[in-house]
Amino acid sequence: MAIDVALFRTRWGLRTRAIGEHPKAADTVGIKVLRTRYWNVVLGGVIAGLAGAYLTIGTSGAFVKSPTGMTSGRGFIALAAVIFGRWSPRGAVGAALLFGFSSELQTLLSAIGTPVTIPANFLLMMPYIVTLLAVAGLVGRVRPPAADGEPYTVNQ
Repeated sequence: MAIDVALFRTRWGLRTRAIGEHPKAADTVGIKVLRTRYWNVVLGGVIAGLAGAYLTIGTSGAFVKSPTGMTSGRGFIALAAVIFGRWSPRGAVGAALLFGFSSELQTLLSAIGTPVTIPANFLLMMPYIVTLLAVAGLVGRVRPPAADGEPYTVNQ
């Protein structure tokens, strides 16, 4: 929840949210929009690099190429968690817990067996089905930050 505190209780978070919603207004009050955006991209890249290093080396002890892929499509589940969480850190953590629970439930059910015979492929699909149902059925209308993906040019 450190990112929640950082985004909603610090100067950096206020500026980051301002340039995400309305960069021209942020530039008008003196926030250096391009510098802040570059800094946030570099910071996000460092965090993603650490996560990738943990995924490849931290969980298995060595990099192992697997035929199903190391992440098995979980990047899309992470994107769905952000959307399902309504673009907030707390919501994304809650959605990630829901999707992680469905993934672990699939692992548990395949290990202990189920009273009704469920094919293994259906059990493997469970996290993805939960993700689709959550995003397609439960989300409703979610609005991303207004300037998400919009390039910003400084008008002199």
